[in-house]
Amino acid sequence: MKILALILGFGLEHIATQLLHLRELRLLDGFFDLGIRLGNRAGRLAALAIALVLLALASAPVVIVHLLLAQDTFGWQFAYVVFALLVVFVCLGPRDLDSEVDEYCEALDAGDQERATRVLMELSEARLRGDDEIEAVERAIFVQAPNRVFGVVFWFVLLGPVGAWLFRTADLCRRRAAFEATRDPGSNRHLLEAIRQIHAVLLWVPVRLAALGYALSGSFEEAHEHWRARDVMSLPLHRRNDSLSADIGRAAMAGMLDQPENSSMAARNAMRLVTRTLFIWLSVIALMTLFGWAL
Repeated sequence: MKILALILGFGLEHIATQLLHLRELRLLDGFFDLGIRLGNRAGRLAALAIALVLLALASAPVVIVHLLLAQDTFGWQFAYVVFALLVVFVCLGPRDLDSEVDEYCEALDAGDQERATRVLMELSEARLRGDDEIEAVERAIFVQAPNRVFGVVFWFVLLGPVGAWLFRTADLCRRRAAFEATRDPGSNRHLLEAIRQIHAVLLWVPVRLAALGYALSGSFEEAHEHWRARDVMSLPLHRRNDSLSADIGRAAMAGMLDQPENSSMAARNAMRLVTRTLFIWLSVIALMTLFGWAL
């Protein structure tokens, strides 16, 4: 049932993004803004408590529907599959990574550098860090893939629609808090730190499984060498997650493909590796479902 919802969800999300040009989910922004205002006046522990309450309240409707439909009563199974499909659709999109990469490449190919830079900043969450554009776009894609795809898939397989929704709302709240922090640099950032920490904990396993997928999809030897040589324990957890995903993804590409001549080719190569990794994930989930391990 989960593999069916995932496959249909990916297809529906991609089609909807292409046809309707949907972007980021904004329905919860007002709710998050209220929590952010409360959290900005709180200490560290209080901000952490507020962040947990925000995510619990945002997830409550999905939990209630899940509990109602997850029963074995005849006639509820189809309704549950439809519910799971809708949750996957919403959690994966409406911001499709593949479509956004296509938009970036099309802008570059058309010579529209301003549009390409805007899309790259969205992918990078405005953290270009002085990298050259080829490195920046590769890192951005490998970092966003767990945020937008692999984290949702992992938590959906583990906890069903509730898990996917919890991860997605944590990511949305993190993005909203970071956006508000850029608007008011002098604000108390305890809530942003708290939600980043929660999101990083939820992302810890998906990032490492995604990095393993990058290695299996690309140059395993190059990826393994980079993984062993990394020393990032001094970084905050969310930075460690981003660094691992970006570094292993770029290392896996290095031995698999010719070095890209421009950032458009780099973006396409990185997205190709992400797609291969997703295929591996879905194949493993399908086998787990076949043997009754991920119903």
